[in-house]
Amino acid sequence: MEKMPRWADVVLIPLISLLLAAFISALVIIAIGEDPIAAVKLMINGALGSTYGWGYTLYYATNFIFTGLAVAVAFHARMFNIGGEGQAMLGGLGVAIACLYIPWPHWTVALLAAIVMSGLLGAAWAAIPAYLQAKRGSHIVITTIMFNFIAAGLLNYVLVNVMRPAGSMDPASAKFPEPTHLPTLYDMLTPLGIKFSKAAPANVSLFVALIACVLVWLLIWRMKLGYEIRAQGHSESAAKYAGINPTRIIIISMLISGGLAGAMAINNVMGEAERLVMNATEGAGFIGIAVALMGRNHPFGVVLAAVLFGFLYQGGAELALWTDIPRELIVVIQALVILFTGALDNMVRMPLERIFLALRKERS
Repeated sequence: MEKMPRWADVVLIPLISLLLAAFISALVIIAIGEDPIAAVKLMINGALGSTYGWGYTLYYATNFIFTGLAVAVAFHARMFNIGGEGQAMLGGLGVAIACLYIPWPHWTVALLAAIVMSGLLGAAWAAIPAYLQAKRGSHIVITTIMFNFIAAGLLNYVLVNVMRPAGSMDPASAKFPEPTHLPTLYDMLTPLGIKFSKAAPANVSLFVALIACVLVWLLIWRMKLGYEIRAQGHSESAAKYAGINPTRIIIISMLISGGLAGAMAINNVMGEAERLVMNATEGAGFIGIAVALMGRNHPFGVVLAAVLFGFLYQGGAELALWTDIPRELIVVIQALVILFTGALDNMVRMPLERIFLALRKERS
């Protein structure tokens, strides 16, 4: 018997954790001499008060959906993929290869090719830690963290020595050709008579991310492979007894996870920058960990958590721009959300479990 209802685990615990994080954040803002209510109003107005703000919020959320799904898939197999950042970097390299070296007649074809290339390179970068975990017993957390640094070094070398245009001092590739440019929400909504900010970077990748959520849900809860992944995550010994090969599940789960993280690059590299630059991921690989934890590793929860962190990113940028609140404090607020929704989850969960158990005893 479960200690608390499913809705309490999915909705109530994250909500209380968010309120606690907001309360501590308000105390920090008061301590530096600012008004927390005015700060919240500015964040809401900056992130949600205009189509420009919504465009940036959804742009960031798209990145976090991909990386959150990547962490969630690996977590269902009882693995902690901390390598989303490096896998997304290599995914960006795949996008650049697809867009720069193959002439495409239309963005739709280029997008399909970019999804395949980014997914393949992201999966390939996850395959090595997966093999080391499955065959050599190396801890997936350690290897994926180290591969983030290797990916950054590799990308720097490729940009400086291979892809940088002649005469350019900027460590970045050339601009992608016009036929590979993805339509933004402005381009898609204007013909429908819906006004949207032309300057906002949100683009068709948002819908690709939502399709990925549906596919992950089908995989994990409606397919045999997903059942095997969840069985492996619940008990490796029981999975072995049922005839499930743990080596196969570890490698396949990490390949899917790495492919999802790599596919993030269609948004930030192909959709927004329209060229490959250093640090294009902007920490989205690490934010994906918090998104997956807060979303309880379910695609629907991942979408909600991704929008929340998109709000924090865009609203935080507005705070840093229009107030004396330093940008570093925005990182502190984000860290508090991660702390309460992830590391301190049991601080909220255990008292709630006791409350629901007591209520159940009273009814019986």
